[in-house]
Amino acid sequence: FLLKCTRHTSDTVKYSERMRILSVLLLVLAADQASGFAPQCLRPIGQTNVSTMSKSTLLKAGGFEWEDPAEVFDQAVENPFKNPDLMKGDGDMKIDPARLLGPRLQGTNLYFIGMMGSGKSAIGDVIARRMGNYNFLDTDTIIEKAADMTIPEIFESEGEEGFRGVEAQILDSVHAYVRCVISTGGGLVCRMQNWSKLQTGIVVWLDVAPEVIMTRIEGTDRPLLQTDDPLQTLKNLSDERKEKYEQADIRIEVTQDMDEEKVANEVLKQIHDFIDDNPPAWKKAKAKAQADGIDWVQ
Repeated sequence: FLLKCTRHTSDTVKYSERMRILSVLLLVLAADQASGFAPQCLRPIGQTNVSTMSKSTLLKAGGFEWEDPAEVFDQAVENPFKNPDLMKGDGDMKIDPARLLGPRLQGTNLYFIGMMGSGKSAIGDVIARRMGNYNFLDTDTIIEKAADMTIPEIFESEGEEGFRGVEAQILDSVHAYVRCVISTGGGLVCRMQNWSKLQTGIVVWLDVAPEVIMTRIEGTDRPLLQTDDPLQTLKNLSDERKEKYEQADIRIEVTQDMDEEKVANEVLKQIHDFIDDNPPAWKKAKAKAQADGIDWVQ
């Protein structure tokens, strides 16, 4: 629907107007989808699902009916890399650790950042497919389809600054969705305003050496590499952005000998470990209360 609306207007509506139309449509759909995933314990009491109420205990806290987050959120899924038994199945069948990631993320988005050619789109797509209950979004692809122009054409027409502005608008729209694996443009991290969106999810940095990247993208029409020395340009860009990339929650060092499956497996392992090391605030508070011998809710 989004693409039909933008394509039908491509001959009569200016590029910037198509971007505005796409942004509005994304926001409308995002709001509709997000409401469907609102956690039960955060919904008004009158809207609480009856079937959920029958399975969880309603507590009294501060004069309000309240459901213990432990019962609503915690699906008792452990880190499969720390408990190998979770990945054992019948016969040769094994449970993919990616399948166990969704319940632990509880709808939180995954954002892939890194230099051009680092594999953000390829790895993000693999992760989403293996998870099964997450969708994959590529901000560059969304921009190209909405504008009916390639990234190089957009750079030529609007300049890098114009492209970054559109990129920020797209991120502003897609971050409102939940249960998404999102691949971002290499320079998206340069605008600090984008970090307020990225930090609503878990940010994964695919750190690949410029020399390795050049073996992947040499001969392509990447706008920023149309220089006399593309490799040096890539190194300079990498150095300029390194401080921003280092703000990621997870860093994956990708070497020449790592294929997509190996990189994806390392990403999954580190995300599972990150969740272990960064439990929700309510879970930490409850654990502390229990350790101190205090009832969670009286």
